[in-house]
Amino acid sequence: MHVVDHTKGQPSEKETRNVLTESARIARGKITDLAELSAARHDAAIFPGGFGAAKNLSTFAVDGKDCKVNGDVARVLKEFHGAGKPIGLCCIAPVLAAKVLRGVEVTVGHEQEEGGRWPYAGTAEAIKALGAKHCVRDVSEAHVDQKNKVVTTPAFMCETALHHVHDGIGAMVREVLRLIQK
Repeated sequence: MHVVDHTKGQPSEKETRNVLTESARIARGKITDLAELSAARHDAAIFPGGFGAAKNLSTFAVDGKDCKVNGDVARVLKEFHGAGKPIGLCCIAPVLAAKVLRGVEVTVGHEQEEGGRWPYAGTAEAIKALGAKHCVRDVSEAHVDQKNKVVTTPAFMCETALHHVHDGIGAMVREVLRLIQK
């Protein structure tokens, strides 16, 4: 949707980027278009968060609870869910599951800003408006929806030290791996 100059915190004018090219740069390796992802060939799916999930994987950044989810993202979520395979989502990405998987339990952290520590706390209300259950968790924790095999963690929804975000993402990944073993 936008190319952001993170040194200024503002969109860069007249600059465009390709999501696949950027993904390959971040992953430092071979990547595949999401259209090719199949639950039949994988044990789990994990969606990283970041504002890109709210801008490129959905329209949540603009439309809030009235958002639309990218067709391939919705298909992947439904396919993995239908196959009983675990799904992990962090940061803002749990809104994707809230929109696509009715009645799912997710977390984006706390439901109050708490003096700016949770600046995106209002997202919890949008999740509830989408028909999902929001579960309050700290940034270093993950929430496991055992019934739906969905694991979420707040990550950068909280203003905190990076190592706390790392702990929460690690907890999410460990829980997804644990669900694979069941």
